[in-house]
Amino acid sequence: MCVELGEEISVEVNTRVRALEFLIQQKGLTGVVETVPAYSSLLVCYDPRAVGYEPLCAAIAELVPQATTAVLPPPRIVELPCCYEDPELGFDLEAAAQRLSLPAGELARLHSGAEYLVYFIGFTPGLPYMTGMPERIHIPRLETPRTKTPPGSVSIGGTQCCVYSVESPGGFWVLGRTPVRLYDPDAAEPVLLRPGDRVRFNRIDRAEYDRILARVEARAYTPVVA
Repeated sequence: MCVELGEEISVEVNTRVRALEFLIQQKGLTGVVETVPAYSSLLVCYDPRAVGYEPLCAAIAELVPQATTAVLPPPRIVELPCCYEDPELGFDLEAAAQRLSLPAGELARLHSGAEYLVYFIGFTPGLPYMTGMPERIHIPRLETPRTKTPPGSVSIGGTQCCVYSVESPGGFWVLGRTPVRLYDPDAAEPVLLRPGDRVRFNRIDRAEYDRILARVEARAYTPVVA
């Protein structure tokens, strides 16, 4: 079943979605096997052999009024190193800066100076849809999406920011790249970020990017999560 909590994309509505998911998990509602949050809705997968549709609807309806910020635990703060200035990694930085009438360095500064909220994970495994981008760098998506975007690409489009978790098509402007893996199927926790996380980007140069990447590939690097 899909529980709709609003019609707009906003932090307030998304917070209610995440709070409802948290309550369902905490209550251990009978028959629920998985929950998948989106901008303003929550997909609830259940086993019909364990619970009927109507009883589950009634149980969830009782939780909806309680779904507020107050029930959520403190958010995690995740720091992701990001190299902006190298044109091989941030290959859209200059073009995006021109589109926004900004120096490239100022665009990187504004982007890295913000704190982002993960609305949800989707599109590809581990890819976060994030809000929190300064209004000055809101930018229309690419008119023609590219067919391949490298994993780790830190990108912006519209009012949102995302980090491509695997190689995939994409229509966001790539400002830089993080050496951290957002999706690693061989890890104990394959997906790094979670809905509700706060993400900060730390600017690094290409030499530091290469050093961290070598540690990531050797499985000797742990992202900063507070």
